[in-house]
Amino acid sequence: MKLLSEKELTQLVHSISIEFFHKPFVDKVKFNNRLRTTGGRYIPAKRLIELNPKYYVEADQDEFIGIIKHELCHYHLHIEGKGYKHRDPEFRALLQKTGSPRHCKPLQSNLNKFNYEYKCTNCHHTYRRVRRVDMKKYRCGICRGRLVEVKNASLIK
Repeated sequence: MKLLSEKELTQLVHSISIEFFHKPFVDKVKFNNRLRTTGGRYIPAKRLIELNPKYYVEADQDEFIGIIKHELCHYHLHIEGKGYKHRDPEFRALLQKTGSPRHCKPLQSNLNKFNYEYKCTNCHHTYRRVRRVDMKKYRCGICRGRLVEVKNASLIK
């Protein structure tokens, strides 16, 4: 799927803002390729919404619209001088009112990244980890059995 241009993205965010918040979105929105663990972010000092392009390409349209609605909650509350942070009751109330998600779902492409795979010698439970585990120090969380490295999982990615 081809990414939207900046103008198309701004039009999409503006239409979602009008539909769900009944207020116009007049500031900037852009894709940020450096975002890794989040679907988007709102930068109050710049009044800028940044969105993760991977969510537009990989996730379904409802998930991406949910991320935009979440960031618009931050945006509109900040503009009105109300509590726009995650812990503020006004923010939580607006999330619920607009049907916006509190968190975005992790991308499938990020779930499969692991470098090491360990197996319990007792119950045969498998653990996949990005970082190496000290097998002398750690045991199986289920049965306290000994862990052994199955293979170098970085080849599996």
